[in-house]
Amino acid sequence: MNHCVRLFAVLLLGLPCCTTAHADSKPTPVRVAMAQIVCIDSDRDGNLRRIENAVQEAASREADLVCFPETALYGWVNPSAHELADTIPGRDSDALAAIAKRHQVMLSVGVAEKEGESLYDSAVLIDSDGTILLKHRKINVLTHLMQPPYQAGADVETVETRFGRMGVLICADTFDDSVVERMQTQRPDLLVVPYGWAARAEDWPKHGESLKATISRATKRIGCTIVGTNLVGAISGGPWQGMIYGGQSYCVNADGEVLCQGTDRDREISVFDVAVGNAVGDVVDQN
Repeated sequence: MNHCVRLFAVLLLGLPCCTTAHADSKPTPVRVAMAQIVCIDSDRDGNLRRIENAVQEAASREADLVCFPETALYGWVNPSAHELADTIPGRDSDALAAIAKRHQVMLSVGVAEKEGESLYDSAVLIDSDGTILLKHRKINVLTHLMQPPYQAGADVETVETRFGRMGVLICADTFDDSVVERMQTQRPDLLVVPYGWAARAEDWPKHGESLKATISRATKRIGCTIVGTNLVGAISGGPWQGMIYGGQSYCVNADGEVLCQGTDRDREISVFDVAVGNAVGDVVDQN
């Protein structure tokens, strides 16, 4: 219906002037890849290679969105990041944007960010054309685990994408009630959360239950599906040296139902569909 005919119908027949889909129409599922990868502290080039290999695998399985863990280039609570990290935009985010564009997928990646003398535990949401759609700086930074510590972020934001309204938080943000409540007011359709969930070696695999409980609690309070992707590997320095990242990534819907669970302490690229906005989903492919 062209503009003139449509306007005539609106005026004479009382048809709605909005051409958007009806509220009860079914959303198109988003094909999500939970990229649970190994991160070696300070090994930027190796970690970038591991990220691109995971993206290539996810793209071959037709993923729309590939979600990576926290501080996936330099490792979490790694003091060397003070010297290694760059600004956003900058060298690191440019490399990730190039990977997104090369493989035509959207990426969510945890990235250490340096601004002036401050180091932030950040995460970026990058569109398939390489555009940075959203940057989040972790708010609940657990300052006792690294000296000098990460600088705390302040903002909780969402962004409209072709998959609906998306938000980003990072790991410990999801057990800070004030941060979770602020995200709830943004009413996201989908939330991606990079994790660096670590514990003593003897506490795995049971420690994965605490990650599932944390994500499930946040999904119910915020009211949307959360994709929580954890690291695999170990912390190499500081007060938590030797602590193990145990994988067991989770995607959980707003009812607390686990849609997908990553394997225990091993690399895995899990691919599944999520109907954004309806808080439902089905695993369609998983290695």
